[in-house]
Order: sequence, then C-alpha cells, then structure tokens
Amino acid sequence: MARPSIVLAAAAALLAGTAVLAQIEGAGRGVAPVDGGGAFEVSGLTVDVGGKTAEAARLGGWRLAQRKAWVQLSKRLGGGGALLSDATLDQLVSGIVVENEQIGPTRYIARLGVLFDRTRAGAILGIAPDQGRSVPMLVVPLQWSAGVGQVFEARSEWQQAWARFRTGNSSIDYVRPAGTGADPLLLNAGQVSRPGRGWWRRILDQYGAADVLIPAVRLYRQWPGGPVIGVFEARHGPDDTLLGRFTLRVGSAEGIAQLLDVGVARLDGLYQQALRQGRLAPDQALTPPPDPDATPTPEPEAAPVEGESGEVAVSTGTTLTIQYDTPGVSSVANSEALVRAIPGVRSVATTSLALGGVSLMRVVTDGDLAALQAALEARGYQVAVSGTTLRIRRSEPAAPAG
Repeated sequence: MARPSIVLAAAAALLAGTAVLAQIEGAGRGVAPVDGGGAFEVSGLTVDVGGKTAEAARLGGWRLAQRKAWVQLSKRLGGGGALLSDATLDQLVSGIVVENEQIGPTRYIARLGVLFDRTRAGAILGIAPDQGRSVPMLVVPLQWSAGVGQVFEARSEWQQAWARFRTGNSSIDYVRPAGTGADPLLLNAGQVSRPGRGWWRRILDQYGAADVLIPAVRLYRQWPGGPVIGVFEARHGPDDTLLGRFTLRVGSAEGIAQLLDVGVARLDGLYQQALRQGRLAPDQALTPPPDPDATPTPEPEAAPVEGESGEVAVSTGTTLTIQYDTPGVSSVANSEALVRAIPGVRSVATTSLALGGVSLMRVVTDGDLAALQAALEARGYQVAVSGTTLRIRRSEPAAPAG
C-alpha cells in the first residue's frame, strides 16, 4: 500500500504539471500584431471618385489615395513630395486600410489609410529603414482591472489594443509578443516587479530585444455598463521607471476599445519623447558580460634590444614553417610540445592539420633557421630545408649488424 505522503506528492506534481500545461496552452490566449513589418502608414485620406462601375470607381479611389499618401509620406521624411507613377506605387504599397467607405453604382467615397513597405520606400527616399529608431524594445502590456493585474495570463483588451497599433510611424522599435507558447510564463504581472538583471537578460535574449517597455493601464468602471476611466502609465526598464502618466474617460463600456486605442497612441508619443530626450538609453546591466573564452590572450611584447648606435631596436623573431607527419591526434600535441621546448622558440601553432598526412606548423623563434635545424636534428629528426620551410621526419633506427 502506498504511503499517504507519496500519494499526496504525486497528486501535487500532477496538479502542478496540469496547471503549467493549462497556463501555456489555455484557450482564448494570444493576439498576433496586425502589422509586424513596421510599414510606413498614412491615414485619414479622403477620396471621392466616379467610374463606369462600382469596382472601377473603387480602384480609382484607391489609386488616388496611394498618390496622396506618397506625397505626404515623402514630405514627412524629407523627400520633397515628388509624385511617382502608379506602377511604382503598386510595388511600394503593402496594404490599404479602409476606415470608412460608401460604394455606389458609379461612385466611391471613402476615408482610407495606405501602408508602404518600409524597406522599398526607404530606398527610394534615400533613408535607412531603421534610421532614427530605438534599439529593439520588448513590450509588456500590463492591465489592472478590478484589482487584478495581468499581461498574457489571459487575453485582455489592453493586449488587443497593442496588437492593433501600427508601429511603422513610430521611432520606437517595438517587439510585441503574441501571448502564446511560453509568453504567459515568462511575461506576467509578477515579472514586472522583479528588478533582477540576470533573469531580464535571459528574457530579452529570448525575444531578441535590448530593453523593456511596460505600458500599464488601470481601468475603473463607475458602474456596470457605465463610464470607464483609464489611468495610463509609460514605464521603462527592469526598475519599472515611470516616464509619464495621463487619464482618459469614456462614457460607456462599449467605448473601451476606442479608449485603449487612444491610450496606446499617446503612450507611444511619450516613449518617442523620452527617446528624443535620451531617457530610453538601455541599461548597461542588461548587456550580457563578454565571454572570457572569446577574449584573446595578448602575446608578450618583444623585449627591446639596445644596439651599438644607442638606438633601441625591437626583436621580432624569425617565422618559419615546419612540415611534420601527423598519423594521429596525439602526434600533433607531441610534436608541438617538442618544438616548443627548444630554447629560443617563442610560439608554436599548427596552421594546417591533416591527420594521416603532413601538417604545417608555424614557429616563431629568436634564433635562425640553422639553429632550429640543429636543435631538431639533436632530438632525433631528419631535417630537409627549402627556403624558410623545414620538413622533419623521425630518423629510422639503424639496422642490426649481420
């Protein structure tokens, strides 16, 4: 019969595993950003176009919107506002956003937005795609409602608002997790209050970011279905530094989505202002320490030698190449150790390895080629010289007398 403690421990482990699985794979979680490519956006373009058919009028309205949008974008980015051909614009436009439209049999009236591919448009305007942008910033959207804080533990209205936000016109390079997979475990309301740099470094490396932004909102509902007040805060870094705060209000619960969209846009403005003021500089403690194995060990400098004229000369040594047989791995280490033990030899390194054949060894010595040859022959090698290269072989043992 199993002990009660063992049964309880097994049950606890099972429940813990189930809880973790439910937290990772829970239904109704995760909202992918609508614009992950950071396209340039021009919105609020009004068009009123007629055509032979409704489809022709609509196509004409979209083309007119593209032309208007390009002129505005070009002027905004310092390109002068020169108009391009429709064929070129078709290659630059990555999407049309319909804000409002009215379609008639031969007429099209609408308010549109146009998205331009950031890389292609930047190439034509002569600007780098990431010019003037911040380092990648991980977004952790924290929402407080009814006294409960959450990030990705469940799908929230605040997460959806950040997913809807188009980041192409912002100077902040946002990294927006979708809230799926391990996101609820790594990025939660508790993590925001943990200042430990070591753990933050691991999280930022996981998402390819250099720093973290924590846009927070506290929602206060006056009564069910009544007015909603949102207190928005722009926070930054592992220390949860407050950069700015403002309050918005909407008359009913149906307007929460619009309230949060306006809040996201204003928080983005606060973050851009902080970037211009130099307040978004990444914490140096978030940069991983250098790998000690990757740091080359400096070789000792050559000792100065005073010549007869009184001037100081620097001895750089003689560099020679040795060809030697390497039937196995151990022969490499043995041969290098033997040459390194010769007086006057500064450094030894195998530059070309051919196991089962002939390898090349680079040797720097204070002596000359003749001195190294004599030292190798004294250690039982046959040495053949060709220029600055020595070919060494083990001497064959003498045959016994008959």
